[in-house]
Amino acid sequence: MKRFGFKMKLNPGFREEYRKRHNEIWPELVKLLKDQGIGNYSIFLDEETNILFAYQEQSGASSSQDLGTTEIVKKWWKYMADIMETNQDNSPVTVPLDEVFHMD
Repeated sequence: MKRFGFKMKLNPGFREEYRKRHNEIWPELVKLLKDQGIGNYSIFLDEETNILFAYQEQSGASSSQDLGTTEIVKKWWKYMADIMETNQDNSPVTVPLDEVFHMD
């Protein structure tokens, strides 16, 4: 199992909307992530900086950020683009993070 962490940026004032949208995540998107071996997926918010820290475990070769060629992920990215920092294609601006410590 590979562990993957990355950060994104939420636009100021959208904490509750971000939480709401993720509480109502589309079942077909969850199915895609699970089918691709992505699980134990959490996102945390640093409210002082509006930085989102995401963590996921992967049994497959891809992270959630590698699935941008699928229609459902493109649709999700477009849905989220108004509340977070994004690239031209609506994908969230993500910065992969190096794991510097792990303890089981």
